[in-house]
Amino acid sequence: MNTLFRREKDYFFSGLSFYTRIPCPPSVAFSPESLNKSRKYLGLIGLLVGLFAATVYVASALVLPVSVSVLLSMIATVYLTGAFHEDGFADSCDGFGGGWEKAQILSIMKDSRVGSYGVVGLILLLGMKFIVLQSLAERSMVLLVFALLCAHSVSRLLASWIMQKYQYVSSLETSKSAEVASVRLSKREMLYSIAPAATVIVIAWQLNFVLAVFVAWGVAYAMGAYFYRKIAGYTGDCLGAVQQVCEVVFYLVVLAESIK
Repeated sequence: MNTLFRREKDYFFSGLSFYTRIPCPPSVAFSPESLNKSRKYLGLIGLLVGLFAATVYVASALVLPVSVSVLLSMIATVYLTGAFHEDGFADSCDGFGGGWEKAQILSIMKDSRVGSYGVVGLILLLGMKFIVLQSLAERSMVLLVFALLCAHSVSRLLASWIMQKYQYVSSLETSKSAEVASVRLSKREMLYSIAPAATVIVIAWQLNFVLAVFVAWGVAYAMGAYFYRKIAGYTGDCLGAVQQVCEVVFYLVVLAESIK
């Protein structure tokens, strides 16, 4: 039992340190195997990121206007994750926006510089996220909190689903995402990954959250099909794009259904 606990602890903290700025405790044995297996904790890691965002918002909203509190919440999550997913989204905008063939697209995405497609894409994405979160907050603080928890978890699960369904196409030696892309999860591990988001949705008891999951999955499916058609698989940047887009889509569906 102790061995099992230590192994799972290594998996969880390896993933947490990879997807966020939170460092591994000294007692954790970080390894490629641990990072591979950490994917089953993506749903939980997303939930923790959402919890951090919600905590910052609630604390800020006690003394600051809604708009400022939402912005601080967004800044907090960007800092916590090191803009890991936003960077992937921007690179994907540049690659697929400026490239025509597979080799050209991959070459553009590997470029560390952000081009016009990436800049415009990030402005539109973050602007949309801010407006939608502000609208949710004005309707209900509780609704916003649950939306943050679920969206951050579900969007990361959908990125993991892309990894499960498609082939990784970037060089394993040069990509930061290579370690977690080389192994597929078992059905049991996928269930472990889904459990945190499913639990929050049940607690929230909002049918619009269930609808948001299916719509976000549909968007992830379309994005995965598009990536496959263009580059015959996915890269780490593609996963960042899926996470960011599906997160915003989740918020949009929850907002649209709450207005009815």
